[in-house]
Amino acid sequence: MSVSRRTLLLAVAGGALAGCRTGSSGAGSALPSLSASGSAPASAIPSAGQADGPAEAASPTGQATPAPEPTRDEVVERYGALAPSEWGLEVSGVITELPEGETAMALTFDACGGSGGNGYDADLIDVLRSYEVPATLFLNARWIDANPDEFEQLAADPLFEIGNHGTVHRPLSVTGRSAYGIAGTGGVGEVYDEVAGNAEKLAGLLGRRPRFFRSGTAHYDDVATRVVADLGQKVAGFTVNGDGGATLRPAEVREEFGSAPPGAIVIGHLNHPGGGTAPGVAAAVPELLAAGRRFVRLSDVL
Repeated sequence: MSVSRRTLLLAVAGGALAGCRTGSSGAGSALPSLSASGSAPASAIPSAGQADGPAEAASPTGQATPAPEPTRDEVVERYGALAPSEWGLEVSGVITELPEGETAMALTFDACGGSGGNGYDADLIDVLRSYEVPATLFLNARWIDANPDEFEQLAADPLFEIGNHGTVHRPLSVTGRSAYGIAGTGGVGEVYDEVAGNAEKLAGLLGRRPRFFRSGTAHYDDVATRVVADLGQKVAGFTVNGDGGATLRPAEVREEFGSAPPGAIVIGHLNHPGGGTAPGVAAAVPELLAAGRRFVRLSDVL
């Protein structure tokens, strides 16, 4: 991420909305790697296959099928004694840009739910539909409960894919680290609950499990991201903070979206109608299309 982007994130962090906050607070900063015994036991460190998600096993027909996801108890046993060494926006296991050589850009929008975060920006969705711009929508369980009709419409639209934005919108930490005043998950079990709870909800509503996860505030430690991988989901970070946690004015949103480089993942919000996101995106998208830029959903290229 460029210096200008980091500067913007720092500037908006203090004023980001409580409903869904994203920004920078020392992304990737190291934490002391201490466990109860002073070091992580070998049994607590996942194999390379575990770090990348559930392994695939051959079915009777010879086709690869996903291995069963671990239970809560299995995840706690696997990672409970492992201490994190990274914390922030850009840690191991977080995808912050599209694959090398990909020139398209991926627009992603969060709906965070809870107090102050249950709104629906119909104008933003109308802009995306009018220009036929695909996007990945990260929806929190509380937002889904508050907007069942809107959820059904979004889920039925092939232009969009639905991602997992957590059960109660918490930073994903095995030590309770907080971001922007929002307390993080307080252990491996709570990490599991935050990821798996909403994944189960989405699976029941969509008939399939979500492929991508983004935590509340988009903050993680490197143990938590391994849990997400073991639950069969990829952690989606971002390259450009397009609306500063739904705090930027339309002209600023236009600038951030419009200046996103090829291969960027751009984050915005769909739960704050009346803000700068919809008009800013409405101004940026036609300019990007006129310049020959392409848009993809995360699953189109990842």
